[in-house]
Amino acid sequence: MDATFMDRHPKLQDGLGMVIFVVGVVIGTLLLNTFVFQTFNVEGASMETTMYTGDRLIVNRLPVTGSKLQNKNYIPKRGQVIVFKNPNFNASTGKDEYIVKRVIAFAGERVTVKDGTVTVYNTENPDGFNPDTSVNKNEPGQPTSGDVDTTVPEGTIFVMGDHRQGSYSCDSRNCMGPIPLYDIVGPVSLRIFPFNKIRSF
Repeated sequence: MDATFMDRHPKLQDGLGMVIFVVGVVIGTLLLNTFVFQTFNVEGASMETTMYTGDRLIVNRLPVTGSKLQNKNYIPKRGQVIVFKNPNFNASTGKDEYIVKRVIAFAGERVTVKDGTVTVYNTENPDGFNPDTSVNKNEPGQPTSGDVDTTVPEGTIFVMGDHRQGSYSCDSRNCMGPIPLYDIVGPVSLRIFPFNKIRSF
């Protein structure tokens, strides 16, 4: 029985096997990053003291993937920390392409910031409630700067950083506006670095 071409060229066979392995790893990594999870580094002070520059986060992509398979927009939960595409991103200015903030309010809800306090009004809470004390585990710093009175448009959410004083956080209160649902990458599920501050969200 004649030897095959590959049998006569074992080095070529080994090389081809390595190429197939590398391509498989690259494709697998791309699929994981697109549909399962992504990692991001925190940059800037807008989420202190919950997160700091250099923190490494794992973002869960599965809820977004599941919603897209159903031809729906993913809607996070109030109080969740999420990553989304920066509406102010411009490669030439050096602004970050992705931003991490906390979900405050949803479409149709009225949000006010007055005398340092955030209040959200909706049909279930016509007299308003403070999400920082009722949902956000008192993680955001107080007081909250700004003078806001707005209703969240359809197809968007209202987000804030946790460092609310002054201009530390560019968010829906001031320079970012409401965030389209289709720009959400996913909720932050875990901080994996620094190792002595690993935690879930």
